Amino acid sequence: MSQAEPFDVMVRDGVTVGPIRRPTNFSKNAVGSIHDDARAQELGFRGGTVAGNIHFEQYPPLLIQVLGEDWMRTGSLSLYFINATTDGEPVQAFVGPAEPRPEGGLRAKVWMETPEGVRVNEGTASVGPPDDQSELRLRLKTVKPATDLRIFKPTKVGDTVRDIPSRQDSEKTSPRIVQITEPMACYVDPSLMGGLVAAPSAAIDALRAVELPMFTVDGPYVGMFGAIELQFLNGPVLVDYDYLADGEVLALTESPKTEAAWFESSLRPASGGPPVARMLLLTRLLKGSSPLWS
Repeated sequence: MSQAEPFDVMVRDGVTVGPIRRPTNFSKNAVGSIHDDARAQELGFRGGTVAGNIHFEQYPPLLIQVLGEDWMRTGSLSLYFINATTDGEPVQAFVGPAEPRPEGGLRAKVWMETPEGVRVNEGTASVGPPDDQSELRLRLKTVKPATDLRIFKPTKVGDTVRDIPSRQDSEKTSPRIVQITEPMACYVDPSLMGGLVAAPSAAIDALRAVELPMFTVDGPYVGMFGAIELQFLNGPVLVDYDYLADGEVLALTESPKTEAAWFESSLRPASGGPPVARMLLLTRLLKGSSPLWS
């Protein structure tokens, strides 16, 4: 039985096109964050932003259609975020044709746009062995080390944490399912994949358990996602399930408006066993939000 619910999809010139959706800014009440209209506008944005992990949730039905049912078990989605969107702003996901990978499995280009053609995010998706030629793995190879860090100054490349407890409870995740852009049967029916499957945003939150114990920063500041790659190794990630997370800081970099860190984390059952998922994440801290840059 398919994990994906039926939905309108088109194929144009080999590109699989999802329906136009209007993602919700679920964190709009987080006062002082990038998701808060007033604070985001102070920092030069049009309004409170929809988190990048929410945009992940439009892709799975398309990826299952293009790459196959195993995407929830050994698939990846690697997205670089280009333009932030606001609450309810319409966006559309696209998946290019699947191409064979030399090491086995398939890979496809993916992207998201507004109806006006503004690119929201872009990257790659795959199924099969972990993809070391993904969008973000290739971008990470070109990162230039930072020369002037103030917020991230106490953090060092190579900082690690291990055995961080991580759990996503259905009491927290289930209320969101009714508003998710692309509902999936496996999010509500535990019989399909051995438990309630975590939607991508919840799986990413589980892998983010390493952030607070791993990073040492000088605040206050406002942060936002710059890029996220979610890779299932022996998926799916389940809710109401105890995991342990490990993490490592891979790179520290900067831009005219941000300080940024790349880190990788992995998630394994607390009861023992191999990792079920890993994540590569680029987090950006806005210089304009910090008194260290005023």
